[in-house]
Amino acid sequence: MGVSRYVAKEIMKEIGNRSREFYEFVLPPVDIYEDGTELVVIVDLPGFQKKDIHINISKDILTLRAKRIIDIESYAIHFSQRPNMIEKKIPLPYSIPEDDNVKSKADYANGVLKIRIPISKMTNVPIT
Repeated sequence: MGVSRYVAKEIMKEIGNRSREFYEFVLPPVDIYEDGTELVVIVDLPGFQKKDIHINISKDILTLRAKRIIDIESYAIHFSQRPNMIEKKIPLPYSIPEDDNVKSKADYANGVLKIRIPISKMTNVPIT
């Protein structure tokens, strides 16, 4: 019985590690939509603190970095799937001019990051 319990524990640990790796590099969930004159990006980042989240916009790429530090020596962790680090490059549907990038705003509440990026007014070009 002792061997099978050990094997089960190791399998669960490996599943937790793989799940966390998947979350760190493939997820978090992202929604992008237009709201009038703004591009809105919503990212789920539960478990992170606002001070640990860093956002950068360069042209049409939004780079998101989040890292949380857990004092693992204080805990006996049996199973963990929550990510400790996220680094994600999110392609935006528009290239964001430097002026609009400076005017961007972000809020973080209840594990959800909401970024509002102004979109330069586009004008219709008449065909003559």
